[in-house]
Amino acid sequence: MPSLSLTRSLEATQPIDAVNDTRGLEKRETTAGASRTSLDSNHKPGEDLEKDGSANATEDNSNIVWWDGDDDPANPMNWSAGKKWTHVGIISAITFIVPLASSMFAPGVSGVVAEFGTTNTLLETLVVSIYVLGLALGPLILAPLSEVYGRWICYTCSNILYIVFTVACAVSTNMSMLIVFRFLAGCMGSAPLAVGGGTIADLFPISQRGKALSLYTLGPVCGPAVGPIAGGFLAEAKGWRWIFWVLTIASGAITIAQILISRETFAVIILERKTKQLQKETGNMELRSKLDRGITSSEILKRAIVRPTKLSVLSPICILLSAASAVVYGILYLLLTTFPLVFETTYGFSSGISGLAYIGLGVGNVLGLLAFTLTSDKYIQKRAAKGLLQPEDRLPLLLVSTIVSAAGLFWYGWSAKAHTHWIVPIIGSALVGVGNMLFFMPVMGYLVDTFTQYAASALAANTVLRSIGGALLPLAGPSMYASLGFGWGNSVLGFLAVGFTPALFVMYRHGKYIRTRWPINLG
Repeated sequence: MPSLSLTRSLEATQPIDAVNDTRGLEKRETTAGASRTSLDSNHKPGEDLEKDGSANATEDNSNIVWWDGDDDPANPMNWSAGKKWTHVGIISAITFIVPLASSMFAPGVSGVVAEFGTTNTLLETLVVSIYVLGLALGPLILAPLSEVYGRWICYTCSNILYIVFTVACAVSTNMSMLIVFRFLAGCMGSAPLAVGGGTIADLFPISQRGKALSLYTLGPVCGPAVGPIAGGFLAEAKGWRWIFWVLTIASGAITIAQILISRETFAVIILERKTKQLQKETGNMELRSKLDRGITSSEILKRAIVRPTKLSVLSPICILLSAASAVVYGILYLLLTTFPLVFETTYGFSSGISGLAYIGLGVGNVLGLLAFTLTSDKYIQKRAAKGLLQPEDRLPLLLVSTIVSAAGLFWYGWSAKAHTHWIVPIIGSALVGVGNMLFFMPVMGYLVDTFTQYAASALAANTVLRSIGGALLPLAGPSMYASLGFGWGNSVLGFLAVGFTPALFVMYRHGKYIRTRWPINLG
């Protein structure tokens, strides 16, 4: 029979935190706005979760269920590096496929229009962007569910439904049917985008999250850039339906791996299951998980469902970062819509070859990824060694991201207008890719480090607005470029990106004050 972990007192307990192991962080409140402050060498890993368990303060400590020591293998923080990275790899693969599908279908739209006889240009745009709208709305339900029922079941159910709706897209017989199932596929596909950051927080301490977040964030940024390359050749060779069949095969293979290999990582759920098992074996129904939230399942679900909305409305840091993310993501998708026009019309590329122009954006993403990976965790560890660590230490690269993106937009737009050699605008798009990665990875890391236990809800709040920006901003593209051309049109986007720089600087310098000044009770 598994041994029962006894807690002598909250002050004497030294658990390994299954949601994060921020050794050195001073005691934090469960109010998310004040969830992180400065470092203190006396911090005991797990304080953020200990304070969330109502059983700790009210029940006999002999009835409290916790980890079986600091090296308990049931604690995801203690899993082997191989097991942790296998989980990250599976989640990152799903997170790559879902955004890939958002743009992979774009080259096939002309085939859909021809087959269904559609003449409404708005529907042509909507059949692509409606998927991103689904990505925006899905996290509002899926992220809270993952914090109530666990990560594994959320991934499994949503991935299976994603496959079902993708198959439905492949066999659609009219435009309306295709639009509806594209939307539903987007809703179900949003699970890894909303929950993945929470899984990483479950597995890695703060000083080791940078590399995992880099791999995880690569999908949402690189997927939309890689999609048109594969989609262009596939639509040209096999037709638009095969785009969905390929997505079905890829997502199906990953889902099988996820079901067979991955395990639950959320500490609250793991300890709940352990408690139920011990109750069954010992007959002691007074046993309670140390993370027992002390309320009914229905009340837990109610609170979880409204949590992303509370963050979106009441948290200044979530509001600012989500607004900036919406603009940056919208600019990315708007830029993607110009590639066929620039490289097919201006440079005379075929539809298949024009897809290769997206490689520049992909290369930029990889360079930005490397820059973040090589610097973030080292800087975090350096700050931790000095006893100064706080979540804002994820943000230095964020301050240059908008400048780099703006430079790339100016470069891309004016070189295309001047009809320079085709490599010149591709280099400009690569700069945009670098800027995007330097923006999204610090934002993801900051939200995970700030709202550790509720990281899934924080990322869901960000994903909602970000995806809305990606869905709606491209709708303004055709009229804007028709009026301003590529030069001034992309310059407007560059100025828009630069406009967020002062606000991001304020977040970096005064984020701690903002968090503590406007705390939010997320329990």
